[in-house]
Amino acid sequence: MGSSNTPAPDQVASAAADTADPAAGLRAVAALRRLTESLELAQVEAALRVGMGWTEIATHLGVTRQAVHKKYAKRVEPGLAPIRRRSR
Repeated sequence: MGSSNTPAPDQVASAAADTADPAAGLRAVAALRRLTESLELAQVEAALRVGMGWTEIATHLGVTRQAVHKKYAKRVEPGLAPIRRRSR
């Protein structure tokens, strides 16, 4: 599935799980972390597009609403993040 220079995610996962070469394993873990971050951002944006709020997104990610808001409110595509109005 990956190009000739980019290994497929399953190959990277296998390298990350293989403890025979720790340097290669750590590079694979870092690559998986970058992939996961990218996929999570895409899913958060998709959730916001269909009207999900921070609380629902947080529930699906297994984190608090505050954590998901802090991580993504300024990273999502402009206009996607719901504006929270403070009551007085």
